[in-house]
Amino acid sequence: MMKRRSVLAAAPTLLAAPALHAQGAWPNRPIRMVVPYTPGAATDAMARLAAQKIGERLGVPVVVENRAGGNGAIGSLAVLQAPADGYTILGSASVHPMARQVMKAAPYDPVADFVPLSRTARGPLVLVMDPRRPQQTLSEVVEAAKRDPSKWSFAVSSLGAAGHLSAIEFNRVTGARVEIVGYRGTAPALSDVAAGNAQLMLDAVLAMLPMVRGGQVRGLGIATPARTALAPELPTLSEAGLPGFEFYSWYGVWGSRALPAEIVARFHEAVTEGMREPETVQRLASLGFEPVVESQSTLETFIRDDVARNAALLRLAGFQPE
Repeated sequence: MMKRRSVLAAAPTLLAAPALHAQGAWPNRPIRMVVPYTPGAATDAMARLAAQKIGERLGVPVVVENRAGGNGAIGSLAVLQAPADGYTILGSASVHPMARQVMKAAPYDPVADFVPLSRTARGPLVLVMDPRRPQQTLSEVVEAAKRDPSKWSFAVSSLGAAGHLSAIEFNRVTGARVEIVGYRGTAPALSDVAAGNAQLMLDAVLAMLPMVRGGQVRGLGIATPARTALAPELPTLSEAGLPGFEFYSWYGVWGSRALPAEIVARFHEAVTEGMREPETVQRLASLGFEPVVESQSTLETFIRDDVARNAALLRLAGFQPE
C-alpha cells in the first residue's frame, strides 16, 4: 500500500514550443538551474556542483533555484515552460525519468520532452532505522517486520526515486511486505525516521551518514558490493543478510528536448570535463559519490534501460501510479 503525504499541484498541459535562439553568442547572461526538490539533500548538492562546473566552463553564473513539489513535477515543468534557449535547465536525479511510471497524470514525458545533458555522479544507498527499536541487525529487523508488518514502514524521499525502488526490492527479497510511504524530499522522510514516525529508509550516503554518526538513526548497512572507506563501520547489505543487494542513486542535468544540438553538446562537454577534474573526483569521494563520464549516446541508452528495469520492478510490486 502506498500513502502520499503530498498532493501533486495542478499543472497546465504542456504545449510544444519551437526552440528559441539566444541573441548573440551563447551564453551571454546567467543560466538558471531548477532543482525540483528541497535544498540540502543529495540531489541539491549534486546539482549545485554541476552548476558550479558549468559556470566555470561557460563563463557565466549558473543560479540554482529550488522549486519543490508534485513529486518533482513543478520544477521540471518550469524548465519545459521556459524558452528552449539554453538559459533554463534541470538538475535532478534518477527519479526524473520515472515520472510517467509513478504519476497517473504526469504533465510531461520525461524521456520524450527532455534531453539528458549529462549524468554527474552516482552514490550508494544506506539502510537506516528508527534507533528506538530494539533490533540491532538487519536479520532481526527482517524477522520482526515479517512477524508484524503493521508496526513497520519505509519512508521514501520521492515516488520512483532510488530509495523507493530499493524499498520495493527489499520487500520482494525478504518477503516482509513493509508499507512504503512517500514524502516530499529526503529531509522530511529522514526526520520522520529519526522521530520514530517511520521505521526504515534507504537513501543516499550523503544524507544518511551524518545522521547515523550523530545517533539520530541506526545504520544497518550500505548497498555496495564491498565496504567503503567512507563508512567502514557499516557492513554491506550482502554481509548483513541480503546477498547481491546493491542500489545506487544517480544524478544529472537535463534540458528541453527542443534545445539546439550545439547547446546540448556544450552543456555535455562542460559537465563531463568538470566532473573528471581531480579535485572534483576527490570532493565527490569524500561525500560517498563517484563521477559518471559517458558519451551522449551512451547516456540516452543508459536512461532507456534504467527506466525499463525500474518500470518492471514497479509492475512486479503491483505499484499503481498516483
